Amino acid sequence: MSSRAGSIPAGLFVPAAVGGGLLLLPLLALLSRIEWAAIPRLLVAPETANALGISLVTALTSTALCLVLGVPLALVIARARGWVATLLRAVVTLPLVLPPLVGGLALLSLLGRGGVLGDALAEAGIRIPFTTVAVIVAQTFVALPFLVISVEGSLRSLDPVYAEAAATLGASPTGVLFRITIPMIAPGLLAGTILSFTRALGEFGATALFAGNAEGTTRTVPMAIYTAFNGAGVTQDTALALSLILITVAVTALAVLHGRTAGDRAAA
Repeated sequence: MSSRAGSIPAGLFVPAAVGGGLLLLPLLALLSRIEWAAIPRLLVAPETANALGISLVTALTSTALCLVLGVPLALVIARARGWVATLLRAVVTLPLVLPPLVGGLALLSLLGRGGVLGDALAEAGIRIPFTTVAVIVAQTFVALPFLVISVEGSLRSLDPVYAEAAATLGASPTGVLFRITIPMIAPGLLAGTILSFTRALGEFGATALFAGNAEGTTRTVPMAIYTAFNGAGVTQDTALALSLILITVAVTALAVLHGRTAGDRAAA
């Protein structure tokens, strides 16, 4: 430990401490404002229950969609080569670097009134923007890359000899996928699922533009927190309680992922 510390120039400790403080102190300040004794009462309030219910249902649904769509996409990318693989990875990672509001505008341009598909859907009696379905679509849009990247990384590190051996023994491609490949990439799949759920639960920007902020329909936990500090919706005390929930989910997800990584290292 001392040898590692000694290799770091002394002048770097000050900016390192400032950087750590910049990350930690705002969270500690937020926690200091919470009235802990009032947390149970705030969490059972109707406006809190509505936001939590919508967030949980939509986040779980979007995570399921990420699994259904993301695992096949990761398989295609992992098997692709050359410029095709590069292009597919760029498409998958783009939502990670796009400003969230741009993602919401893109979804509106596709599915909203006057959009590429929006008018055709409207003629068929299907309206997606500013509904609960819009929340799920927005969450899936921003959360899908986390699952695809995690699964694709696991697939690329997987030794193909097992799948090849199963194929030579007569296993079908579907059998190889569900009996060999998926069980062997289970840690990466679990990590991607947790990250996708956490990202979906905390999604705000694309949801705000594409789904709106209607109480009981599209007002998720992040939207409720935002409206509380703009003079509408839940109280600021309730917003702080909801923030605590999001922080707890994020910390739990990090703990699970850290435990999985530590377990993998120990097994190796």
